[in-house]
Amino acid sequence: MSNTTKKTATMEDGKPVSVPKLRFPEFREAEGWDESILGELSEVVRGGSPRPIDGFMTTSADGLNWLKIGDVDKEAKFVTQTAEKVRREALTKTRVVNPGDLILSNSMSFGRPYILQITTCIHDGWIAITKISKKTDRDFLYYLISAPGSQSYFLDNAAGSGVLNLNADIIKALSVCFPSSPEQKKIAACFSSLDELMAAQARKLDALKSHKKGLMQQLFPREGETQPRLRFPEFQNAGEWDAERFDKLLEVIDGDRGANYPKADEYSPSGFCLFLSAANVSKTGFKFEVMQFISKEKDDALRKGKLKRADVVLTTRGTVGQFAFYSDEIPYENIRINSGMVILRTKTKKIAPEYLYSFSGSNVLSSYIKNTAFGNAQQQLTVGEINKFQLRYPSLDEQQRIADCVTNLDDLIAAQTQKLDALKAHKKGLMQQLFPSPGEVEA
Repeated sequence: MSNTTKKTATMEDGKPVSVPKLRFPEFREAEGWDESILGELSEVVRGGSPRPIDGFMTTSADGLNWLKIGDVDKEAKFVTQTAEKVRREALTKTRVVNPGDLILSNSMSFGRPYILQITTCIHDGWIAITKISKKTDRDFLYYLISAPGSQSYFLDNAAGSGVLNLNADIIKALSVCFPSSPEQKKIAACFSSLDELMAAQARKLDALKSHKKGLMQQLFPREGETQPRLRFPEFQNAGEWDAERFDKLLEVIDGDRGANYPKADEYSPSGFCLFLSAANVSKTGFKFEVMQFISKEKDDALRKGKLKRADVVLTTRGTVGQFAFYSDEIPYENIRINSGMVILRTKTKKIAPEYLYSFSGSNVLSSYIKNTAFGNAQQQLTVGEINKFQLRYPSLDEQQRIADCVTNLDDLIAAQTQKLDALKAHKKGLMQQLFPSPGEVEA
């Protein structure tokens, strides 16, 4: 590929055309791209919902496919099946779309296109793009709609104060820049290859996650059992594990909730002490994409909730039951939890902190949390209830062996996740380069 070097806007027959920042070598000297709108290159129509829908559902083999939002994988390109069917009487109330048509949701995660590989009925939460002009390659159009420029247009023009919505008129007005058919096919093939790489990487990552899930079920005793189903060879005859309440083995420390709790105007993008938010503790540990800090003076004023190395953090409000480990690799010396978290700190040498963090991923602890958390709108866990949880543990040597095994697996998963994220970032960057913004001049 090659960057374009021309410096003036292109006019062909008095009509402006656009040029992307990056083109494949064989198209470097080709004409600029034509511009149109999606409504002139296709038919954009909304789906339809027969009501009440329950009266039209069927399990009959001759029923019509009925596509719901939950039937599609958000990472997928194609729609290949539906979970439910409707009776043929629904035809007058719904819309039928066919293989090769594009569809996108008009609410929630709106604007994400899919290519149909089946004939199906769609409800009014879908917008269909049908009768696509021969001027535009279907796969090229799919990637153009997926590109950041198109997605930004949808976001800027969606209506609604809570849940944003798209309508057919907004989608019809989407600017579409397109080159010759050979260049369209080349661009589509490039992104299709990237998608295949990403899919292969995602499968590798899923396999590792499945392996870990199965291993965790074997490495820790199940409810009512005193030994795990799987032990390392050197511990095969080591006997039963012990079990004690958390409060016998750990300090369960909540955050400072008093008058000195930081106010909104006391946070800054940088500072002395990182003050954790819910965004910083995920299913896979700490995440530091968004951070807030407090000053040393504010840190000194708080009585509790300050992390020490080898502490485990547990979320106790909202998305409860997520854990993170404050290892030596974490690059922040001063960290405090917020009021929706607790610190789990070992207070006996019988428990290795690394093992405690590994135990946090066990099925038995997940069950404790699921059965104990309360609240409908926002779930919560109390310190009192956490103290009652049972911690099951073997000898320190076996604890360390388990922790090392789980940590190594976590490192593999993290490395594969980074590879997938890098591919996604590469694809996004290519989209920004290979598709011109509407009206963009050659530079």
